[in-house]
Amino acid sequence: MARDIRTVGVVGLGTMGAGIAQVAIQAGYDVFGREVSEELAEAARTKIEHFLGRAVEKGRMTSDDRDAALARLRTTTDVADVAGSDLVIEAIVEDLDAKRELFAELDRICSADAILATNTSAISVSEIADATEHPERVVGMHFFNPAPLLPLVEVVRTKQTADDVVEAAEAWAASAGKKSVVCNDTPGFIVNRILIPLLNDCVRTLDEAGITPEALDTAMTNGAGWPMGPCALVDLVGIDIHVHAAEALHAMLPDDRVAPPERLRRMVAEGKLGRKTGEGFYKYE
Repeated sequence: MARDIRTVGVVGLGTMGAGIAQVAIQAGYDVFGREVSEELAEAARTKIEHFLGRAVEKGRMTSDDRDAALARLRTTTDVADVAGSDLVIEAIVEDLDAKRELFAELDRICSADAILATNTSAISVSEIADATEHPERVVGMHFFNPAPLLPLVEVVRTKQTADDVVEAAEAWAASAGKKSVVCNDTPGFIVNRILIPLLNDCVRTLDEAGITPEALDTAMTNGAGWPMGPCALVDLVGIDIHVHAAEALHAMLPDDRVAPPERLRRMVAEGKLGRKTGEGFYKYE
């Protein structure tokens, strides 16, 4: 039986969660966004309002469409408020215990037909699903940062995920203007399994070859046809986010190429996290 998704819950309204909530409201869905405090919830709403305002300024949407989208977003600090959602997407901290605890609660309070999705980039979806009584309704929906702009969603199925849940996740992604690919629950899924060790190699080349970030990015955009250089890409993703994802993947794949380079660890310790802090490999206004 086809699953009808009309309302979406987003648990966790940080960078990824706020972006996913924005994608959903722009696609016409009513959204409940849950954060742990009113301050964080309001900050997420302000961020979404800012980006929609920029879209209006650039002529990509009308002011009426912006206002209608914002009216579809309701924020809360009570996870019970997402219980009536047809699809709940989790975007909290990348910590297995925290995710398992949340999914066990969502499994208890959400309707039997609700789909429970995790936006994890590296943690096993199967291990998250095992915390529930109904693992067949748990699926991975891995968006990429920034979620409103990057079109890909990896739909990650476990051995227990029901076929109609996978189909519904694909259909919802398409309705939200995204391109989805279905993959099995393997370490790093598709993109991060390939991209994390590759970006790590690029960063190590900076020191081994004694070159600048500008030279490396120029080489890879002009020599390999990359649309964005590796240093600019890591700055966009967030150096701390890349390091965390690399550490999580390295725990599952003990390959030295997967471990984050020391240069990135030092940058995180110095607070140079990329675009979001104004400095990473490059400096930003």
